[in-house]
This record gives sequence, C-alpha cells and structure tokens, in this order.
Amino acid sequence: MDYINFFEKANVSKLCYGTLSLSDLQNNDTDYNKIKLLNYAYEKGINFLDTAELYNNYKLLKEFIKDKDRETLTLATKSYAYDEKTAEYSIMKALKEMNTDYIDIFMLHEQDNGNNFKGHSKAVERFMKYKEDGIIKHFGISTHRVEAVNDSIKFKEIEIVFPLLNMKGIGIQDGNITDMLNAVELAKKNNKFILAMKIYGGGHLINDAKNAFNFVKNLNEVDAIAVGMSTKEEIDANISYLENNELNHNIKNKLKNQKRTLVIEEWCIGCGRCVKKCKQNALEIVDGKCKVDMSKCVLCSYCAGECTDFYIKIV
Repeated sequence: MDYINFFEKANVSKLCYGTLSLSDLQNNDTDYNKIKLLNYAYEKGINFLDTAELYNNYKLLKEFIKDKDRETLTLATKSYAYDEKTAEYSIMKALKEMNTDYIDIFMLHEQDNGNNFKGHSKAVERFMKYKEDGIIKHFGISTHRVEAVNDSIKFKEIEIVFPLLNMKGIGIQDGNITDMLNAVELAKKNNKFILAMKIYGGGHLINDAKNAFNFVKNLNEVDAIAVGMSTKEEIDANISYLENNELNHNIKNKLKNQKRTLVIEEWCIGCGRCVKKCKQNALEIVDGKCKVDMSKCVLCSYCAGECTDFYIKIV
C-alpha cells in the first residue's frame, strides 16, 4: 500500500475508501457485511475513509472504528451547512454518531464556486472555531465544478479540495478534463491538498479501469484517490492498480458483472425533486415518471437522497 504524509499525520493511505458505496443510497447489504468490507480494507492497509452527512452511514463508521486506534485512521466527512446553527448540528451529529472526539477533514459538500462558498461564510466561521479547538483538523470543499477548484485559491480556510477527476472528464459540470486539470494544477501550486473522486466516471470507465486509475494516480498534483468499493474484489483491484500489480484471474472474473446502474421504480409519482437535485441533467420527468439518461449519470446518488419514497436505487 502506498502512503502519503497528510499534513501532520503520517502513514495515511493514498487510496481513500469512499463510503457512499456502503450507504443505503447505493447498497442494500447488511450492516454486518458492510463493516466486514471496511475491516477487510483496513487489514489491506486502507486507513483513509470518506463519508458525508447525506450518506447517513455514520453508524457503520462508529462500529468500524470502535476497536481501532483512532490515531491510525483519517476520517473525512462533509455537509451542506450554511450558517452557524447548521454547522454546529453537522459537527455534533458527526462526532456523536461516529463516537469520535474529532474529525480529520470536514468539507462543505458540492460547492459551485467562490460566491457559493461565501454564501456559507457563517458556517465557515463556526468551522474555523472548531478547528481552533482541535475538533476539526483540516477543512475543505468537495465539487464537480472547475470554477470551484479555481476559486479555492482565494480562501485560506480551504486546505482540501475534493474534485471530480477522471480521464474523460465525465461528470464535470462546467468544462472538460483539460479545464479541470488546469484548475487542479493551480490549486496545487497554492498548496491545496487534492483528493480526487469519481475516477471511474460513475462506472462509465469501469471497462478500462486500470487506465482510468493510472491516469489519476500518475498526476503529480493528486495527493490521494477516493474510490467507492462494495466488494472484496473491488478493494483488491484498486489496491492492485495502486501498486502496479496485475489482477489475478479470480478477481477479473468476479469483477466482470459488477457494473452498477440507477434504477427508478415504476411506481415513481413524478414529483420532480430528484430532477431539481441532479446537476448532471441526467433526469427528466416523462409522462409523469422520472427517467434517467445513464450516459449522463455518474451514480452520485444525490437524487436518491431527495426521494422520500425511496423509489430511486443503485443496483
């Protein structure tokens, strides 16, 4: 396993476990089996984990970390907090539900640009107080937009930038891969820590997984790579790509049929909340039902979080 020096914390795995893949938004397996996967990854050397308030899976992390040396783990989470009250709620929820005294990385979720970030200024002020008290170790943003990465250099509070980054630029909302690479280079020159996400483009690049992984791994600006993994084979495969190893036949065979897709149940009532949430423009209401264009969908699951009837699932 490759490791990075993450600010003052040593031996942080370069491969970050994106636990959206273990949330109920994407995974209907038992909590027991999900925790087994986290432990399997940890035994393989993965000690960097990303979650979010939206994923509603803090209870899994609580169970996972309860018998671990907390100092060996790096936990990242994020929320949409926009003022002091919602910032306090997000931090207290994370601390309590994961049963931890601090958060290694806290981020504002889905930032569009600098003006968007300024709109969260009261929340940011509160987060900075938590940082002064040692409850948050580092602060940042996640984004699918080039503009937000470029604008990150304007704000000293932003240490971590978590952009969507893959070799085809799939899912970038305001440009192409060249635009994003230029923005990431600029952010890195301004001492931002770059954690890449969606390196497989929401599954669109899974048939060329090794090249997709290597594209991001070989970028000098990228410090760590977050990948959602829902099977042992996916964990083994990503570790193999990281370590420049070839996949064995058993892993290859088990990965063949693991591509996921977004399913909208036929009893969808067509309320449209999911359509408004989808920034990829992958959803539309047709004849009173929601329909998905999988060529645009990146399996972020944010639409599922908007469906109060749970009619949207990733399978």
